[in-house]
Amino acid sequence: MRRSGQKLLAFDRKLGVRFVAGADEAGRGSLAGPLVAAGVLFDYERLRDHAVRPLAFLNDSKQVSPEGREELFRAVAGCATRIVVRVVSPDVIDRDGLHRSNLRALRESLAALHPPAEACLVDGFRLGPLAPPHRAVVDGDTKSAAIAAASIVAKVTRDRLMRRLDALYPRYGFSSHVGYITPGHTRAVVAHGPCPQHRRSFQARAYAGAVAA
Repeated sequence: MRRSGQKLLAFDRKLGVRFVAGADEAGRGSLAGPLVAAGVLFDYERLRDHAVRPLAFLNDSKQVSPEGREELFRAVAGCATRIVVRVVSPDVIDRDGLHRSNLRALRESLAALHPPAEACLVDGFRLGPLAPPHRAVVDGDTKSAAIAAASIVAKVTRDRLMRRLDALYPRYGFSSHVGYITPGHTRAVVAHGPCPQHRRSFQARAYAGAVAA
């Protein structure tokens, strides 16, 4: 079987430039917890031979087990020229809106990368004129190594944050569902009300039956 990373790396190399950046986010559809965006910069002049081997099994974060994501996180950290992460809190999401918050975090992740990328790729979204010149790639985390790497970084970073929040808010089971809506999460919100990590701007059924916060 062809290693997943080979196809992703080939996509980026076909762009014909040295520095390729990818951006992706985790937690966009979550009921609780932050939104995390990541930007990853690869130097394709340096990523050759043995230097690129750790990325052989790079893949979209959704296609990898939690243990596999942790391994790939370490591989990306060792291979990337630079990694930038932006964390958007639930109160900022409620104040500014999810979509606006998401675009801003992705823009900032790309803009902070240095040296500036010659090609910037984003998973699915056009980020507007304030962002560095970029290309939106539909299902980009299954096509581009830089985007897949950003998806791994964003997902692992967010999952780690949710495990920490689970210790602060043990009633909600954040370490298991990482803030997404599940039957158990809904029951916890109904029983205990939303905590400060819940996004109040979401029209969630769980809130309708929740006890007063």
